[in-house]
Amino acid sequence: MSSKTFEGNYFEDFKMGQILRHATPRTITTGDVSLYSALYGMRFALQSSDEFARNVGYAGNGGLESAPVDDLLAFHVVFGKTVPDISINAVANLGYADCRFLLPVYPGDTLRAVSTVIGLKENSNGKTGNVYVRTEGVNQLGEPVLEYVRWVMINKRTPSPAESAPEAVLPDLPEAVRLEDLTIPEGLSYVTYESSLAGSDYMWEDYAVGEKISHVDGMTIEAADHMLATRLYQNTAKVHFNLHAMKEGRLGERIVYGGHVISLARALSFNGLSNAQTVLAINAGRHVNPCIAGDTVYAWSEVLDKAEVPGRDDLGALRVRLVALKDRTPEGFPYKTPEGKYDPAVLLDLDIWLLLPRRMA
Repeated sequence: MSSKTFEGNYFEDFKMGQILRHATPRTITTGDVSLYSALYGMRFALQSSDEFARNVGYAGNGGLESAPVDDLLAFHVVFGKTVPDISINAVANLGYADCRFLLPVYPGDTLRAVSTVIGLKENSNGKTGNVYVRTEGVNQLGEPVLEYVRWVMINKRTPSPAESAPEAVLPDLPEAVRLEDLTIPEGLSYVTYESSLAGSDYMWEDYAVGEKISHVDGMTIEAADHMLATRLYQNTAKVHFNLHAMKEGRLGERIVYGGHVISLARALSFNGLSNAQTVLAINAGRHVNPCIAGDTVYAWSEVLDKAEVPGRDDLGALRVRLVALKDRTPEGFPYKTPEGKYDPAVLLDLDIWLLLPRRMA
């Protein structure tokens, strides 16, 4: 057989400082936005209404005054570019850190991605290793729209004894994105923000550190949902599509893309955080347990911190832990066991900065 095909990189193929320029730039269309809304039921006014977006200062691509696409749609498209080079041979995507949303993305924008290897650690089993990358997504003008760090467990091409493993190099990552490194969209003004259109009167001042919010609603994931979503992002990871690649685990189950759970939890968070129109940053995130088609996802949030934005009295930042659960409602807020381990119901533990309007005098 011809060897023109590419089977993807294994752990041994990654080197510190290696730069990976990912293929297939992707132009975001209004069709993508509609499909994304159909998959998750997003109801945030900013991404739903051109008029709402225009009234709070968004100019749109080329001055077309359209609503920006959902922050996480942009994230998934950029993430999907990286999969063939980074995680096609992955066992699991382990976590995220230092993710900043730098510019709004609009229908008509074209996104591409480049990643740099910033950490490597072979695991003690000699069969896998963890690869840390920093990925930057840029638009058609070469402007960075987002960047993030993720780490992923990747199979080795050839297992080897643990004593032969190279010295581990782990990146120094911040616990959270600093307030001064958060990017407020240019031109954004919440002075004339219409809370009735957003769906809630709860503003930045109404949330208290330590407060926990049950988002009440649940949504069952069907196999077609998560496979369609993953194809939307051009994510080619085998574990989401190919049953023959699932050599372990329960028969007939493909693992749901972790980003699908992130978007679903974010959509569910509308009920309780409907004025949190914008994700400014992902401070940290972990996919705690696998999600399988047929699982019903619920979500709750805990307010970790809140901060005024210097020079602005119309908006403020809210740091929130967003937790997704499977087949268990948020009542009692299952999170960790008395031993400090995650409750088996926890799917996702995501630490994010959100932007909210403030109550004007």
